[in-house]
Amino acid sequence: MESTIRYVGLDVHKETIVIAIAEEASGEANVLGKIPNDSLELLKVLSRLGPRENLRCSYEAGPTGYGLYRSLRAAGIRCMVVAPSLVPEKKGNRVKTDRRDATKLAHFLRSGDLTAVYVPDEVSEAIRDLVRARFDAKKAEKVARHQLGHFLLRQGRCYSGKSAWTKAHVDWIRRQQFEHKAQERVLVDYLHTVEEAEERVRRLGGDMAELASAWSLYALVQALQALRGVSFVAAVSLAAELGDISRFEHPGQLMAYVGLVPSEHTSGNSRHQGRITRTGNRNARWIVVESAWSYRFRPNMGAEIRKRNEAVSPEVRRIAWKAQERLNGKYRRLLARGKNQQRAMAAVARELLGFMWAISKEPKLLAG
Repeated sequence: MESTIRYVGLDVHKETIVIAIAEEASGEANVLGKIPNDSLELLKVLSRLGPRENLRCSYEAGPTGYGLYRSLRAAGIRCMVVAPSLVPEKKGNRVKTDRRDATKLAHFLRSGDLTAVYVPDEVSEAIRDLVRARFDAKKAEKVARHQLGHFLLRQGRCYSGKSAWTKAHVDWIRRQQFEHKAQERVLVDYLHTVEEAEERVRRLGGDMAELASAWSLYALVQALQALRGVSFVAAVSLAAELGDISRFEHPGQLMAYVGLVPSEHTSGNSRHQGRITRTGNRNARWIVVESAWSYRFRPNMGAEIRKRNEAVSPEVRRIAWKAQERLNGKYRRLLARGKNQQRAMAAVARELLGFMWAISKEPKLLAG
């Protein structure tokens, strides 16, 4: 039986797939051809290359999703979904084609220089789609509110209350009257758009609460809420974006995955660290940084946080309280050393990820 391993690079697009092959022995990767983007057609081509257990495939993560990965795995073919930003690139290379991309993937798959991305299971991917739909709804809500606010500002209508978009603020907006009918109708339309956007956010939030309860990562979602600043929506979003955090062997790996570690340039005796790398999952990074702002305040167990802590194990509660003490102290020390708030928050967020990792590693997450 043939035992030669063949490494296959797939440059996947909406309508086509370009296939390149690198043999196990040294040699240039060669383009096999271009086929329609169809998993059955791809399996027919790959079956002609030898036994399926001897094939190693790779393609870059992108808008086409993980369907091709799952089809190949179900057929018994090993496949890797690759992080595009971490594919090695030759300096000075100014030519990019589908054929070159496919051969590059085959070549570096053979040499072991590709970095795989985490592929969630289908249920987790579905929850992540729901989470991202709510993110989009929040963005639309923010745009709608800004448009209404700018319209009122152009007419010289400025709200004198303390907080915007409270009940008092909305009631004030409803009481506004204009001389011209056209402006009256503009106000009605803008206000209606804001209300629709808010309803969409509420509806998707309710869907998250309903569907997450049957999710395999729901225990992690509940445990993360023991941390200050991590609401239900934030916990579900983090679990959906990062998957099972306990898969990371060290908290530093999680911090790098989210892009909250400092960049570095070291040469000889010179070592320089710069701004955070901002690589990896952008949504998860934003959530963690937003959660970190809660640690500006002194450690405290408010009614809401106390209620969330009742559902988790004593070990998780201990970690959550330690996070409050340590992160608030870190924030104060960084400000005392002259760091600005944004840099201090990045450092606090990075360490907050470490506490999230520690919680995920607990053998018992929930009380009872």
